[in-house]
Amino acid sequence: MAALNHTGVSHTVFHLLGIPGLEDQHMWISIPFFISYTIALLGNSLLICIILTKRSLREPMYLFLCMLAGADLVLSTCTVPQTLAIFWLRAGEISLDRCITQVFFLSSTFISESGILLVMAFDRYIAICYPLRYTTILTHALIGKIGVTIFLRSYSTILPIVFLLKRLNFCRSNILPNTACKHIVLAHVSCDDIRVNIWYGFFVLMSTLVIDVVLIFISYVLILRAVFCIPTRDARHKALNTCGAHICVIILFYAPGIFSVLTQRFGHNISPHIHVLLAIVYILAPPMLNPIIYGVKTKQIRDQVVRVFFRKQK
Repeated sequence: MAALNHTGVSHTVFHLLGIPGLEDQHMWISIPFFISYTIALLGNSLLICIILTKRSLREPMYLFLCMLAGADLVLSTCTVPQTLAIFWLRAGEISLDRCITQVFFLSSTFISESGILLVMAFDRYIAICYPLRYTTILTHALIGKIGVTIFLRSYSTILPIVFLLKRLNFCRSNILPNTACKHIVLAHVSCDDIRVNIWYGFFVLMSTLVIDVVLIFISYVLILRAVFCIPTRDARHKALNTCGAHICVIILFYAPGIFSVLTQRFGHNISPHIHVLLAIVYILAPPMLNPIIYGVKTKQIRDQVVRVFFRKQK
């Protein structure tokens, strides 16, 4: 559909193209997307059910993991069903209000997940450095307060973006070369000055994700210092092994996102479809792989999953 470009007209309906330049390949590309989304839904739902129904998994570590699985479900559901609708039905039409709502939930959930990974690093620090006080420090009441703080931080940080987008007039184009609405992608089709949007987006990045990464790094420096003070090799290996799954999830969450940001900032010669594919990967890969990583690396969860499927076979 041709883009409208009349001066003074502010569009209220937009058209998501999907992956620009690969429109004829959408049907084939949708297959791994559908499989990944199905795995993410089943894996995270199973993880939440197991943690909430098994009393032996009511420890702080598993409660934080339950929060992570919930955030993963929201993160993937914000975009993948819409992406599949574009691939299968060419249903890329979206209203401005719905587009801004998607920006809000996608961005706030991404920041929430970063916050959860930070408190999971704090959880591992307490478990290794203060094992005898672990349950007295991380009480259920404190975990509840931490959860509320994480979500309040993400929602209050992203809420101004809603108003920053609402003030804009979208008279440049109603075509969005993406599979989902993103803050800057939407702002770039405005004919107004978007410097405030750009600077606020930079502030959000620095005040949430960057600070989270720095604090996670500091947590693991303290963890490693404590681990190498442990006298026996077996105890050191056991302590490090409890952090293995969390470290894998951290790398999986931040690495694609950082790479995507760097390519958008410096990769001006990279094809647009590469930027879109990278953005999809950093949204879809963590929700799909997180439950698999924790299922493989965490014995308690692995045993419960085996029991669930063994009972079903029986």
